[in-house]
Amino acid sequence: MCFKALKLFSLILITISITACKNDKKVIKQTKVIFTKEGDLTLFKTTTDSTQIVIDIEIADTEYETQTGLMYRNSMQNNQGMLFVFNDVSERSFYMKNTKIPLDIIFINDNNTIVSFQKNAKPLDESSLPSNAPAKYVLEVNAGLVDTWKLSVGDSISYTN
Repeated sequence: MCFKALKLFSLILITISITACKNDKKVIKQTKVIFTKEGDLTLFKTTTDSTQIVIDIEIADTEYETQTGLMYRNSMQNNQGMLFVFNDVSERSFYMKNTKIPLDIIFINDNNTIVSFQKNAKPLDESSLPSNAPAKYVLEVNAGLVDTWKLSVGDSISYTN
């Protein structure tokens, strides 16, 4: 009789512990990250100086800002972008960890000339996206805009903050 009671008691404890574990779900609320205009950037076509695209930019120039970039954003307007400003000229490599929106990544040298692109970078993909040329600046915009704007290697930028 005592053995049956002990067995029943053990079964009840196991059931309670399994049920309690299933209902113990933590909800982590993420802070919404919004665009903050810090400057203007103009893209110039090499073929015609009259063709210009002007966008609002956030500037990432601290270690934290360059490491975080556009992570955790849910969207970005087509007239917005993020300009990464580095202290040196070097080959760069970006990835899309924690980045929810597809991007075009534009690599720019210290003469403000576009040296390469990574188009249509996939959200949340941690694959390396290299510049394949030395760059001082990197501009991230919504995926597809490099083609929409008909940008080419050799086009240039200027920006103000």
